[in-house]
Amino acid sequence: MLRWIGLVLVILIIALQLKLWVGGGSMHEVETLRDRVKTQAEENLDLQKRNQALAADVEDLKHGEQATEARARSELGLIKPGETFYQIVEPARASTPPTPPPIDGGN
Repeated sequence: MLRWIGLVLVILIIALQLKLWVGGGSMHEVETLRDRVKTQAEENLDLQKRNQALAADVEDLKHGEQATEARARSELGLIKPGETFYQIVEPARASTPPTPPPIDGGN
C-alpha cells in the first residue's frame, strides 16, 4: 500500500513538473509575456511623449498667433501684406570638377 502511495506521488510530481516547464502557463510562456509587456511599456512611453508634444502644438495653435503665423510662413510660404518676398536660388553645381589647364613646357 505504501508503495502505491509513493508511486502516485512520484507521478503527481512529474505531472506538475511537466506543466511547469511545458504546458500552458509554463516558465517559458511567462518569460515571453514579460518581454512583451516590457516592449509594450517602452512603446507606450514613446507614444505618450509624442502625444504630449502634439498636445503642446495644438495648444500653441489654439492660443498663440505667433505659432500659427510661423507655421503658415514655413509650410505654406505665406507673407504679410506690404512685405517683399525674396527667393535666393543657389547655382547648380557641376558633378565633375573642372579640368586643370595644360601644363606649358616653357615654350
